[in-house]
Amino acid sequence: MSERLRRAPRVRVPSGTGRRGVATVMAAAFALTVSGALPTPAGPARDSGDVVREGLRRLVRDDRFPAALATTTGRDGRTHTYAAGVADVTTGAKVPADGQVRAGSNTKAFTAAVVLQLVGEGKVALDAPIERYLPRLVRGATADGRHITVRQLLQHTSGLPNYTDYLGDFAAYRHTHRPPRALLDLALAHRALFAPGTGWSYSNTNYLLAGLLVERVTGRPLAEQLTHRVIDRIGLRHTYVPGPGDERLREAHPEGYLPSGTAGPLTDVTEEDPAWAGAAGALVSTPGDLNRFFRALLGGALLRPAQLAEMRRTVPAAGLWPGARYGLGLIRTPLRCGGVMWGHGGDIPGYRTRTGVTADGRAVTVAVTADPAPAPKTPDHALSLLDSALCT
Repeated sequence: MSERLRRAPRVRVPSGTGRRGVATVMAAAFALTVSGALPTPAGPARDSGDVVREGLRRLVRDDRFPAALATTTGRDGRTHTYAAGVADVTTGAKVPADGQVRAGSNTKAFTAAVVLQLVGEGKVALDAPIERYLPRLVRGATADGRHITVRQLLQHTSGLPNYTDYLGDFAAYRHTHRPPRALLDLALAHRALFAPGTGWSYSNTNYLLAGLLVERVTGRPLAEQLTHRVIDRIGLRHTYVPGPGDERLREAHPEGYLPSGTAGPLTDVTEEDPAWAGAAGALVSTPGDLNRFFRALLGGALLRPAQLAEMRRTVPAAGLWPGARYGLGLIRTPLRCGGVMWGHGGDIPGYRTRTGVTADGRAVTVAVTADPAPAPKTPDHALSLLDSALCT
């Protein structure tokens, strides 16, 4: 068993400074600055397609990802797909255009959207304690649901410890269905990080509870609600929430890999039961569908104006990249050319995705097929490629 397989993954966007467990499978450290975008060589001006193609080639050549995929969407909604590398390191198969990947923590934006729909329907109050909806469930070492609000869960200001820090060996639970309650108990056995509302710390436990909230309020499974309220509503044809034991990706996809140390072989981890990621990171999607989702979300197709405004209210997100701010399931990132992009991103064993959409509807999603990066100490060039593409 490789060293990487012995570490507990984290469904999260990567952290440059990190807290406990930043060297785990799910959080490869990196140091991205606004000026850290992929450099553009001197010479004639290039269009965004040239920038994306070269960026993907560099992700494969320099960062040693087996494959890199991207979809760009223009203001008019027209899309272009790009790919580099191979879908399978054993067979050398071609990378499928807009192939399916595990979307990791992009799932949080979907979950937050459903919670905010319930807020708009008057069924949930953002500033009500989670105790109102999940009575006596959040009780642990210094954690108390009577003092943690729904907003604090969605914004990672609850202080709840991150259950994925304590999962143990990935190989031991990769093919095991882990129910939400067992995962919650794992988190609540540890002390809270800070009093609710007094700090910020990325914790998948927050979205585990958000998923349970949706199920309690609607009386229906979270997967059904995500499908009915988001996926089907905006026509995401290649996006789904895997069911229990649903370990394979259903459509054309590149394989996902886990590096074995800094120079070891890649382990194919495409097949897994992602129930351990749940409402925080279990979703399967494509770069094209993720572009469609974030464009629809920021364009007001999923939420009423009041709830979308709440989603876009941000706080500083210490531990992410410089300038990042976290809303309710959304990350706001400054662009080096001015303005901002909105999105989320996600890491899950085998896949890393980065998403960004601008106010005028341009969108870029980049996916790579290993997590963490096979090359040691690699900055997050997938994220900086978004900046380069949107600023070209």
